[in-house]
Amino acid sequence: MTTFQIPDMSCGHCVGAITRAVQALDAGAELAFDLPNHRLTVQHGRASAAAMAEAITEAGYTPTEQAAPAAAAPASPRPGGCCGGSRACHT
Repeated sequence: MTTFQIPDMSCGHCVGAITRAVQALDAGAELAFDLPNHRLTVQHGRASAAAMAEAITEAGYTPTEQAAPAAAAPASPRPGGCCGGSRACHT
């Protein structure tokens, strides 16, 4: 899965043009658009993220690949409750 920030993607026409460009490269690609935030997430198969970025660029847009969000470490309970007994978080 790859996420792109595409600041010049602003409407349904943009979505259609980008969809055609990506699916011409990888017909099985699944695209999820977040138009208000100018973001596209692509679940792709055989095509690389670089090839997809190139296809989007050739369609007239400026994609920037976004790093995958780091997985949050599970919270471990602290002795004495959430603030280790200091009650600092309860003031």
